[in-house]
Amino acid sequence: MGCCSSASSAAQSSKREWKPLEDRSCTDIPWLLLFILFCIGMGFICGFSIATGAAARLVSGYDSYGNICGQKNTKLEAIPNSGMDHTQRKYVFFLDPCNLDLINRKIKSVALCVAACPRQELKTLSDVQKFAEINGSALCSYNLKPSEYTTSPKSSVLCPKLPVPASAPIPFFHRCAPVNISCYAKFAEALITFVSDNSVLHRLISGVMTSKEIILGLCLLSLVLSMILMVIIRYISRVLVWILTILVILGSLGGTGVLWWLYAKQRRSPKETVTPEQLQIAEDNLRALLIYAISATVFTVILFLIMLVMRKRVALTIALFHVAGKVFIHLPLLVFQPFWTFFALVLFWVYWIMTLLFLGTTGSPVQNEQGFVEFKISGPLQYMWWYHVVGLIWISEFILACQQMTVAGAVVTYYFTRDKRNLPFTPILASVNRLIRYHLGTVAKGSFIITLVKIPRMILMYIHSQLKGKENACARCVLKSCICCLWCLEKCLNYLNQNAYTATAINSTNFCTSAKDAFVILVENALRVATINTVGDFMLFLGKEFVENSRKAMKEAGKGGVADSRELKPMASGASSA
Repeated sequence: MGCCSSASSAAQSSKREWKPLEDRSCTDIPWLLLFILFCIGMGFICGFSIATGAAARLVSGYDSYGNICGQKNTKLEAIPNSGMDHTQRKYVFFLDPCNLDLINRKIKSVALCVAACPRQELKTLSDVQKFAEINGSALCSYNLKPSEYTTSPKSSVLCPKLPVPASAPIPFFHRCAPVNISCYAKFAEALITFVSDNSVLHRLISGVMTSKEIILGLCLLSLVLSMILMVIIRYISRVLVWILTILVILGSLGGTGVLWWLYAKQRRSPKETVTPEQLQIAEDNLRALLIYAISATVFTVILFLIMLVMRKRVALTIALFHVAGKVFIHLPLLVFQPFWTFFALVLFWVYWIMTLLFLGTTGSPVQNEQGFVEFKISGPLQYMWWYHVVGLIWISEFILACQQMTVAGAVVTYYFTRDKRNLPFTPILASVNRLIRYHLGTVAKGSFIITLVKIPRMILMYIHSQLKGKENACARCVLKSCICCLWCLEKCLNYLNQNAYTATAINSTNFCTSAKDAFVILVENALRVATINTVGDFMLFLGKEFVENSRKAMKEAGKGGVADSRELKPMASGASSA
């Protein structure tokens, strides 16, 4: 399980040829066994939460007194209003649904079982009383009769906060959720504690809810344009690369010339009519311009020499992009690989959330300080959700790593097959087959390393969000520095992992050997890697800008079409009446 290797294996590594081996072997088997054991633990948590938790409490919901809505309940000791018959009351209603405890992610409101959710806003207690009389759904506490809503002095405490927002039952979960978009944002804020600016989340959710059709259409447009760009990139890569080279050189020359021109202009400006203070400021500005101009000149000369030396590497980059364009032509299923990964992630996230919800219903009923019922787990089992959170990160990273290994295996098969007519019928499926048969342990180990770095960063982000505005400047600087360092380390490890997966796909070696080989190659070819990454990022930037500008143009055209149709409606109605 370690990264150490013997001298014999090192000698074999030095003699190894970089080509896909026909005789492959399983890699990192101990890590695969560890990952399987971890997944068994995740399954145990799921089974425990379903077996000991009340599924009815999750699906049907329960009130603040421990009664499950939609069924007859048993009496709980020392708990008032428990053991009620709620057969006709199938929905959970919160007296103040938008009053949330963001730290503990709970709704700070009394929950009741009601027969129906108020579909329209109720502004006064008279409206609440009329709703109860018409629909048979009492929205105030069980101790208060509907006839006493407008007369009892306790109505302000036992009845819902006015105005009562219009709400609708959540499908399959029987909770009355407000239909107001602002309340939706607050519900989401209760589940997200890493968001530093909740107003941003509020605007985001509001925009998504009001423009979901436009967003869906623009996403489809972006997908089509991206596919078109992938097809034509093999034909325009040469032009784009030389455009990048020329623009960088011209930009450096232009910036250096402007700085020297400003320096010369500042030096020739008259100084007879200025005060001593202004003269000192002018001299400081002149000295700063001279430093900037010299620095820009040195940078331009170095950049020009680098471009001159690396012209062959630029040609190599052009050839690599040309090959990348051919890959998408011969392996069209690569385009759909992100969709399968996203689908797998969504399935796992749904499973994880459902297990978390079941886990929240486990435990014994306990009366809190307000006299309401909460379900809590006692003993070591109360820390199971930590294990569950680690599983979310590790398995998510594992799925993403499987995608990287699959893509690497398919591209390796294409690249090392000289006669393209001998390619497998589906290189993607062949790569998936090799991944499942031989390299799941390598993927598990690489994803675990990313998990080890990501968990401390998320903990520090959580601490930073909880202490926002309370810590001193020094503590805030140290905390942000640690978060930044962990983020940089995570990015570096991600990049190294991707190259290690490629080495594993080629040589069928374990993770540590592949990572070592990949690191040595990256160091020995640092200039080539830097050139490829720089030019590649520039081309991707141009492609993204093309897609983004096209999307914005279509959006503005859509707005203009809507406006034109609104202007034409009166004209059409006038014409029809005439």
